[in-house]
Amino acid sequence: MIVRAAFHPLERSAKLRIDRSIIAKRGIDMSFALSTVRRRSLALAAVTLFGLVLAGCGINNVPTLEERAKAAWSEVQNQYQRRADLIPNLVETVKGYASQEREVLTQVIEARAKATQVKVDASTITDPAKFKEYQDAQNALTGALGRLLVTVERYPELKSNQNFLALQSQLEGTENRVAVARRDYIQAVQSFNTEIRTFPGVIWARLFWGAKAMETFSAAAGAEKPPEVKF
Repeated sequence: MIVRAAFHPLERSAKLRIDRSIIAKRGIDMSFALSTVRRRSLALAAVTLFGLVLAGCGINNVPTLEERAKAAWSEVQNQYQRRADLIPNLVETVKGYASQEREVLTQVIEARAKATQVKVDASTITDPAKFKEYQDAQNALTGALGRLLVTVERYPELKSNQNFLALQSQLEGTENRVAVARRDYIQAVQSFNTEIRTFPGVIWARLFWGAKAMETFSAAAGAEKPPEVKF
């Protein structure tokens, strides 16, 4: 025969209070957990919404246009370097037929040396002094090459030399690529500078990116006039 122990009324009341306390505590814990999850979800949603709002306001335009301008600048450097690499062979070929044109040849050699000695990198395009130094050196080399090609017109045998014709063709192609690269760079810089100087880009540029205006190419003096070629 099993005898069940009977709880005293006071003990039973105390047990009920303990059970209710445990249930209430668990309820509070669950409410707190749900509240924490809800707060985190709201915070995540707010951050996401804030990011979308910023993106919609063009906060990413500044770095996007900046990278585009830097890429265009790299292409300008590549094409100018390509031109510089062609000059030694061109000078040596001309020497074989027109060694008496020492002054013009020397000008080309010296102009190339100065152009290749100018140190440039990504920071050059935001430094007016460095950019001007680079542009002046390249313009001087362009002028020296122009005078050399005008001089060549006086030497029919040189003009018919296959090596010279090949170099001249490569040089002309490179000059065209330089012109295209400069044009693309000027357009990219114009877009970037406009963005960081107008609303709302000016805000993002100052508060988030610290962007600086970039330098651009200007036409060299006399560039609007074609060289005079006398036969």
